[in-house]
Amino acid sequence: MAKVLMTAQVQDGAKWETSFRTHGDLFKTYGLLGPVQFTVSGNEVAQSMETEDVQAFLNSINESQTVEAMKVDGVKRDTVKVYVLYKSAS
Repeated sequence: MAKVLMTAQVQDGAKWETSFRTHGDLFKTYGLLGPVQFTVSGNEVAQSMETEDVQAFLNSINESQTVEAMKVDGVKRDTVKVYVLYKSAS
C-alpha cells in the first residue's frame, strides 16, 4: 500500500472543488483504498489517496477519461505533480 500526493494549479479553486466532488465513479476505477482527501488554497489544490498498485494508479491518471475530467475541472495539466510517499519518520 502506498500513499500518493498530487498537487496542481487550477483556473478557479471553487469551480474545481465543485466539479471534483462529482468524480466518485471515476475514482472507483483507480483501485483506491479509501476516500480521496483534498484541500484547496486559492488556485492550488492538493489531493491525498492510498492505493495498492501505484503503477496502475499512475496509468489511470493519464487515461482519456481522467484527462477530460481534469480539463472540465480547470486543472492546468502542466502543473500536476505526483509524489508517492514510501517513507515514514517513525
